Amino acid sequence: MVSKPSSAASTRTVSVLALVAAVLVGAFLAPVVYDAAAPTPDRVAVISVDGTITSYTADQLEEDLHEARENESVKAVVLQVDSPGGSAAASERMYMAVNRTAQEMPVVSSVQGAGASGAYYTMLPSESIYVTPSSIIGSVGVRGSAPIGGSSNEIRTGPDKASMTVDQREAQIETLKHAFVGSVMEHRGDELSLSREEVAYAKVYTGARATQNGYADDIGTLQTAIDRAASEAGLENYEVVEKEPPTRSGIILLSSQNGNSTVVVDESPMGYDGVRAPQFLMVYGQVQYEDEVIGNVSA
Repeated sequence: MVSKPSSAASTRTVSVLALVAAVLVGAFLAPVVYDAAAPTPDRVAVISVDGTITSYTADQLEEDLHEARENESVKAVVLQVDSPGGSAAASERMYMAVNRTAQEMPVVSSVQGAGASGAYYTMLPSESIYVTPSSIIGSVGVRGSAPIGGSSNEIRTGPDKASMTVDQREAQIETLKHAFVGSVMEHRGDELSLSREEVAYAKVYTGARATQNGYADDIGTLQTAIDRAASEAGLENYEVVEKEPPTRSGIILLSSQNGNSTVVVDESPMGYDGVRAPQFLMVYGQVQYEDEVIGNVSA
């Protein structure tokens, strides 16, 4: 007669199997639980400022810097710059976005090719500016790029309803220039060997010369700038995250480089009166605005 296993023995067998299963499941899930609980590493964010500056460029930089400020793991920002400048209004927006970010965390700039005019304006709040020996730096100036004036048979509701006059345009350009030069003196004044008048002359310099006159801090690569940003943030172990340069679509100005000229295709918006709104540029190089060539800002 074969005896049946007791209920106690069956219970012990089930308990052992359950224990083995629990151990196996625990061993499988443990790394997942550990990774989920692991702290997010500190990060240095690399953000690109590339090509001719437009309102679209400003939108993207403002968004990228906002994300960096809101992300608790990002402790410093490096601007990777290769731009001859562009729209004065967009450049001012970018400057303000960088300035706000620099008040919350270290910001360091690395110029890959050009960091001129509006692009230089954008970098001014940086803790340090690194350049290559042949980089193009400077061109602290502004110019108007759009034709102005209206036809003699316009109907206006008041004397000030007319398009901007030459004197008004020159006054606005002068105001923008003073703001640009003033920001250079505010942020770089202690390093500059140039006077305010020399800065306003809108010269451009090679990277090597820029480190001598105070427009830039030192010769260095992108990695040099990353190391400096991490050091300023007190980081020893950190990750580097890079934001991809934005895809340019639907922008106001499209540009291409041809020698030392920047060709600007007119897709500017029309004003409320149906006339093209005046555009003010902070850009280095000879600008061709449709069939109209505006003079070079450099001296």
